[in-house]
Amino acid sequence: MIKQSIPQETTARHMNGFAALLLFLLGLAGCAGLMVLAIYLLAEGISGLFGGLFLALSIVGMLAFIILLCGLKVLAPNQAYVFTLFGKYFGTIKEPGFYFVNPFVSANAPQKSASEGGVAVQASVNGQQTTVQVGGDKRISLKTRTLDNHTQKVNDAMGNPIIIGSVVIWRVADPTAAVFAVENFEEYLSIQCDSTIRNIARLYPYDSMENDAEEKTLRGSASEVSEIMQTELAERVKDAGIVIEDVRITTLAYSDEIAAAMLQRQQATAIIAARQKIVEGAVGMVKMAIDQLGEEEVVVLDEERKAAMVSNLLVVLCGSKDAQPIVNSGSIY
Repeated sequence: MIKQSIPQETTARHMNGFAALLLFLLGLAGCAGLMVLAIYLLAEGISGLFGGLFLALSIVGMLAFIILLCGLKVLAPNQAYVFTLFGKYFGTIKEPGFYFVNPFVSANAPQKSASEGGVAVQASVNGQQTTVQVGGDKRISLKTRTLDNHTQKVNDAMGNPIIIGSVVIWRVADPTAAVFAVENFEEYLSIQCDSTIRNIARLYPYDSMENDAEEKTLRGSASEVSEIMQTELAERVKDAGIVIEDVRITTLAYSDEIAAAMLQRQQATAIIAARQKIVEGAVGMVKMAIDQLGEEEVVVLDEERKAAMVSNLLVVLCGSKDAQPIVNSGSIY
């Protein structure tokens, strides 16, 4: 659990970006006009004092308006800006639009890799060269995203090594907490997902050895186990401003070292179940044959002949290969 002080999310002070842009353009135009006037006064020698003053004011005004232009921000749907001003939390904007904010605020976001828009910079730290990812988009995405967690080897409740992997559907609900609570909320989610899968997988067996329908297993109760994973993972990452919408097991298999042995066990279980059904059917058919022969008086058999007939019928019906009949042309006695 995250035990630290996180700023309460508030909306950053801002104004309409189009109105601000219009004012800045008018200001730049005024400064340009003032500069032209100053140059004219200086060139004609009319008033050197006012010419110099107007020139200085125009230059300062242009620099000021150029700095103010840095405060214009564009925000697309399902994105957010988290601002700080000189190290203090300034506010968050989550509504899409064109805004003007204090030009001295800084947008905060986790460091991104080069594939995500960051730039790799070689820096020297304590005499050692290291790569630092800088730059990239400073907006926090609020879109629903998918984390395809890599497979990992864990032991189930019976100690069998298994390979398990999952996919997590998630989104950032509180961008302020996502930025200030953890260093990189994407890496944090991935690590917590690995830990959750390992903790839950060791509580359940891969499959039931006794064919107990009420026992929860990773293979037979995948939906229920996924819901348990979702609940635990959501509890772990809620303080980081992340909402877990769904967790699903995508890969589940025995590890290579025991896969062959477990396959033999499954095959043996299937063979035993099939043989049990065959024997049950054969006994019913033998009973039916003896009863019909007796009721219709087709042939009268004593107990010894009935036992021989039952034995022969069971061999024929329960055999794994086709029976080879032997025709007796003499007397049966």
